[in-house]
Amino acid sequence: MSTAGRTTATDGAPQPVTLAPLSGPGQQPWNRQRLRSNNEWLLLERLRRHGPLSRAQLARDTGLSKPTVSTALATLELAGLAREAGRFAPERGRTAVLYETDPAAGHVLGLDIGRARLRVAVADLSGCVVARRDLPNRGRSANAVADAVVAAAREAIAEAGLPGTAVAHTVAGTPGVWDERRRSVRLAASLPGWGRPGLFDRIADGLGTTVTVANDANLAAVGEYTYGAGAGSRLFVYLLVGTGLGLGVVKDGELLTGAHGAAGELGLLRLPGCTSTTSTGTGTGTGTTLEETVSADAVVRAALDLGMRRPLTAEKVFTRARLGEPAAVEAVRQEVDRLGYVLAVVAALLDPDVVVLGGGIGRSADLLLRPMEQALYERSPLRPRLEPSRLGQDAVLLGAVATALEAARPEVFERRTAPVPG
Repeated sequence: MSTAGRTTATDGAPQPVTLAPLSGPGQQPWNRQRLRSNNEWLLLERLRRHGPLSRAQLARDTGLSKPTVSTALATLELAGLAREAGRFAPERGRTAVLYETDPAAGHVLGLDIGRARLRVAVADLSGCVVARRDLPNRGRSANAVADAVVAAAREAIAEAGLPGTAVAHTVAGTPGVWDERRRSVRLAASLPGWGRPGLFDRIADGLGTTVTVANDANLAAVGEYTYGAGAGSRLFVYLLVGTGLGLGVVKDGELLTGAHGAAGELGLLRLPGCTSTTSTGTGTGTGTTLEETVSADAVVRAALDLGMRRPLTAEKVFTRARLGEPAAVEAVRQEVDRLGYVLAVVAALLDPDVVVLGGGIGRSADLLLRPMEQALYERSPLRPRLEPSRLGQDAVLLGAVATALEAARPEVFERRTAPVPG
């Protein structure tokens, strides 16, 4: 059955979302064809992680016989999954043919859907981005936003010179938590109307691919762990501060999403003794949410209260703080103090070894990190290392690409090596 035009997710994030090596194609009862398929997958993954490699090296690394390796490589070449990468001429012995994976065997699509911007990337199976779009989010309705995402994705696919069927899997990052039962996003107050059921089915139908929906902070954590400052850490936290507040947690290479997909939704906490000045739509009850106190809008509100004039953005406040303008400096100091509290809570709950600051506010890490560290130390004896995001505004997008690749590689393999009926 075709999976085109479907959305998939479990409790707010793709499951399992793990960066550990994939175990291989889908489990089936043992037979000779399955054994051959497993051998081919083993070699393909070896080439992807360590190639280019010769037949002899593959045999040594995998323990397979040289005839088995030769037969499997021939199948992979015929399927368009592997190709010759050149020749190696040792000082002694025969010249060896080197093999590598063919990254053009399939492609994935990553989507980052935010309040301010829409980002789209097409990547091949090596993870190389071959086309992308980055545009303001001007949609005045949820349907308009969904349609703008589809249009941008189609443009990127066309720019890459690909037919729509070349996209094996799509992952979309969004604020909020995916609700599989309702097939909609919950708790996405920054995107009005985004909780209406059917929006991601609309995107999937428009693209003709499977679409997996995931929380943006979770995807940013995956991206930063895979390509950036979180690589190799035992327990890594990505703190996303921009139009909202969220965090993604990666432990030993595995993304932690919680029982209902809402792990890391720290911004939803309501602070006692504070009255909200905005309508967040994030639940019942009164009081200012933590998100309202540390987001970009909070920086702007603080600056306005201190006498700065409109039009004003958080970025302008940080720029003027660098120039020493007293009101801007004080607004940034207040943001630092609030983020220090957030860090203390995160450190006490999770004891991470690394916390990466990202999102729109993260672009001003040069002003924030050192005083944030001091603010944390005043509140907690715990000492996680604080780092700026290395991926910047691309963290969510690249996390979507990395997650899509985890699903697409075995899908493409199964499709291209499936026996021809007849």
